[in-house]
Amino acid sequence: MSTVKDEVRTLLDNLPDDCTREDVQYHLYVIEKIQKGIERAQKEGTLRHDEVEKEFEKWTRQ
Repeated sequence: MSTVKDEVRTLLDNLPDDCTREDVQYHLYVIEKIQKGIERAQKEGTLRHDEVEKEFEKWTRQ
């Protein structure tokens, strides 16, 4: 299992040399959101595509 420092190093290695601090912050933000989403899906489960479509229909009916 990688540490946070390892993940940040990998991120920095993959960003261009001319990236800004804002670029780094944005990518860290996105990584955090993805990780939290994965954790939530593992904890609470997920929906099948057809279930999402049915829910979406309810929200968009006028």
